[in-house]
Amino acid sequence: MAGPSQLTGADDPAPAGSSAAGRRRATILDVAAAAGVSRQTVTRAMNDMSGISAETKRRVMEAARELSYRPSRFGRGLVTGGARQLGLVVNDLRNPYSPELAAAVVRLAADEGWNVMLVDIGLASDADRLLASLREQADVVVGYLGEWSTGWGSGLATTPLIQLDAGETTEHAGVRLDPVAAIGDLVAHLVAVGVRRPVVLDASAPREPSARGAAMAAAFREHGVEAEVVHAASSSAEHASAVTAQVVRRAAPPDALLAFNDLMALGALSACRHAGLDVPRDIRVAGVDGLTIGTLVAPTLTTLAVDFDEVARHTLELAVALRDGDADVDRFRVVPHRLVLRESA
Repeated sequence: MAGPSQLTGADDPAPAGSSAAGRRRATILDVAAAAGVSRQTVTRAMNDMSGISAETKRRVMEAARELSYRPSRFGRGLVTGGARQLGLVVNDLRNPYSPELAAAVVRLAADEGWNVMLVDIGLASDADRLLASLREQADVVVGYLGEWSTGWGSGLATTPLIQLDAGETTEHAGVRLDPVAAIGDLVAHLVAVGVRRPVVLDASAPREPSARGAAMAAAFREHGVEAEVVHAASSSAEHASAVTAQVVRRAAPPDALLAFNDLMALGALSACRHAGLDVPRDIRVAGVDGLTIGTLVAPTLTTLAVDFDEVARHTLELAVALRDGDADVDRFRVVPHRLVLRESA
């Protein structure tokens, strides 16, 4: 099998249908000329190999960034078989959200002729190694990288990154999931049916509400209702159940509970059932994500659903554009949530 130096030894042709000189993809020879080094030195620098100085590597990487150089698809094809490779990063496959998202991405990627390589960094003790390996093999990486997105381009700075649920200030391409309008719809419904003592069960540190939790509280304030924000350090169903059990034992328990996500809402439903509360007569419960499991519990779960197929569509559109070096593509997409009213609220 070819070693790292061979995997970056050849370069892709210009994108199909592109005849303008300005659209020609930079080659390893272009990088070598710009940095004033040999082709072999570029290969060593891009693969973080020994035998060159730190200053030479810096010069090569700077030239590669300026030229938007991308490693050889031919070389990668020695390992991958030539198909386009999409790296998908999730942060916990035990959470039903991750496999539902992955299923949508894999399904659409297959239709578009991409292979998908999946990495779960949530519980991995060697996440750095997993991500380094992924970006060496993938044409584009997409997913929930959190702190790992910072400095993504400082090493092998040639694998585009698409962040999911990205903030507006991300330096990378991104698909942001926006629940604000759907939160407003849910809160308007709850206030209309008489909710006056709502609790927001947030997944955040004390006194540091998440953006989602803050939006929920703000929506209630717009209707003249003050929501209490209860902070749960973990977004697991078990932790949410334990926190909810304490909240509903109060002398004046809440009449509605909005959870950070569906998994926490399911934990809250369990706690309410064990406390002998009727949902939705005694307390109304809602979550966020629109997971399929919410339709399989009793009562069925009211949720703010995200369209995973739409997320996947935007992701693949961005992946193709980034792979082809399309500088004109809108690199930031927004997918809104929608209110799905079911029995629990």
